[in-house]
Amino acid sequence: MKNQFKKNGVGCLFAIMLLLIAIHCAAQSSKQSNEKVVRAVYTAYEKKDWNMLKSLFADGFTFTSPVDDHIDLKAYKLRCWPNAYNIKKFGIEKLVVDGDDAFVLYNGWSLNGKEFRNTEYFKLKDGKIKEFTCFFGPGISFPNNAKK
Repeated sequence: MKNQFKKNGVGCLFAIMLLLIAIHCAAQSSKQSNEKVVRAVYTAYEKKDWNMLKSLFADGFTFTSPVDDHIDLKAYKLRCWPNAYNIKKFGIEKLVVDGDDAFVLYNGWSLNGKEFRNTEYFKLKDGKIKEFTCFFGPGISFPNNAKK
């Protein structure tokens, strides 16, 4: 009886270990997938590829910034997308993914060489961006900002 218990106990322990490893791998895969989606936002802006960017957004997508309050995709395209034509590149300094949440700290450069720095928060759902929030302050040299 003791040998049977040891045998079943080891088997259960092994099964639990495999389950934990599978959960960890799935979480890592989701983290990597969400990181890839977030990085693609900046690539779309650099490439001036609206269709690429739009494909990253979930149904019901909203964007928020100090001058935008949960605007929808149509308003985002009208108000924010024109910035793509002023942006040369982005340099991501830090990208932190925690499940379906991601924070990005980056520097950007406009075509005329002006540098700007933002922090952005993304909320993802099923591998798509549901919410996108950009944090910046007054007086920044963002390409379309009237306060230059």
